[in-house]
Amino acid sequence: MPGENIFLFVPNLIGYARIVFAIISFYFMPCCPLTASSFYLLSGLLDAFDGHAARALNQGTRFGAMLDMLTDRCSTMCLLVNLALLYPRATLLFQLSMSLDVASHWLHLHSSVARGSESHKMIDLSGNPVLRIYYTSRFLPAAHCQRVPAPVPYLGGAVGCCPTLLLKQPLCGLCSLPCLSCVLETSSSTASSTCSISLRDL
Repeated sequence: MPGENIFLFVPNLIGYARIVFAIISFYFMPCCPLTASSFYLLSGLLDAFDGHAARALNQGTRFGAMLDMLTDRCSTMCLLVNLALLYPRATLLFQLSMSLDVASHWLHLHSSVARGSESHKMIDLSGNPVLRIYYTSRFLPAAHCQRVPAPVPYLGGAVGCCPTLLLKQPLCGLCSLPCLSCVLETSSSTASSTCSISLRDL
């Protein structure tokens, strides 16, 4: 594909959209769980389309593969950071999950490069059966397995900590700072009363 601008390939444009949706999700996570979860899911679901676009349009590139993996890892880590804030007793588990996620994908990526593969998703079918299922299954695509259920504990934890967050969805731009303090409160009753006062003030 000489002379073509790979940064404007359709799969990479989808990747840029995923990043934008993920950033919007992270912005709303402190105050608007439904909005944040919606954008996070949208970013994750787009992951199922960039690969199809790359194969259909013959626009697969190493840059696109790297962009895809980095977006996945950063999105997962940012969500786990929020989960650690909502479930402080499970912080160690979230830290271990982040470490395992980054380390395993880093090792897999570099082993793929060492074998001369153009993409980390090009798996030797005679190799590790877990990786084969992870990257090739039509019924359990990686994007759906990882990211569709992922916001569920965040959504439950955020609403459980501060139930009035759901009522404040239309006021997200105005209530982000008060709600951030609510999410960080250790007492759910204190957090709820704080949010109620903030809502009356608005």
